[in-house]
Amino acid sequence: MINVGVRDATYVLDGWLYHESDLRIKAHDTDTAGFTDHVFGLMHLLGFRFAPRIRDLADKRWYVPGKPADFPDVAALVGGSINTKHIRSHWNEILRLAASIRQGTGTASLMLRKLSSSPRQNGRAVALRELGRVERSVLTFDWLHNVELHRRVNARLNKGEARNALTRAVFFHRPGEMRDRSFENQRHRASGLTLVTAAIALWNSVYLERAIQALREHSQSIEAYLLVYLSPLGWEHINLTGNDVCSREKRPGKEHSGPCDPSLRLSVLCPPLRDATPTGITTS
Repeated sequence: MINVGVRDATYVLDGWLYHESDLRIKAHDTDTAGFTDHVFGLMHLLGFRFAPRIRDLADKRWYVPGKPADFPDVAALVGGSINTKHIRSHWNEILRLAASIRQGTGTASLMLRKLSSSPRQNGRAVALRELGRVERSVLTFDWLHNVELHRRVNARLNKGEARNALTRAVFFHRPGEMRDRSFENQRHRASGLTLVTAAIALWNSVYLERAIQALREHSQSIEAYLLVYLSPLGWEHINLTGNDVCSREKRPGKEHSGPCDPSLRLSVLCPPLRDATPTGITTS
């Protein structure tokens, strides 16, 4: 659970380093709120490929080695020089900082908050910022010349937005607001929401696989390269609010004043396919 008043970039590295799964993340894409120069510098030191989609990129200034006058062709876009001397003098310190974050001695979010609070008094913060400016300038050059980079970043960000849209659709209880006061209850509710969205993605994957197999069995050609454009995050075919099945028939020995049977059936997910139940999953 993250306070909405805190910038997203502070917690980007926490998700990378402390996700407690077997995934080996190599690259990360985010929007403008997910990057700072300090994050750029730490990403480079930790060996990650960081490629955020920066809003108003034309208004961002580049940083170059040496004097800005040495680059007359792009002088209007240069915001200043990179202090390479400062990076060299504090190189061992920022390496120790990266190693501490990697080992979990201190969380990345805590370290970044401390560094950002006093960048002028902290030599490591200045050196890390200068290193981040180098990485951000390199990404800007690559972004302006590499169209394929645009497509990859936009495609991955669209997947993330699709997952967020599914989460908003599922979380309709109490108009999509968490009203739990304790941190433990908030975390429990957030974990339950993640579990439901993961279950929907799992079943969508099962159905998509069976649908592709059925089409191929009927001699319909499906190119393998097209499968990467499929997404298991749709929910138009899922009844998220359930079905109330009513009956006017009276049961022997049971009296009720309403027109509906007291026992209600709720259909939240799609009916399971036969022989398509994953191992360890039970359906009812």
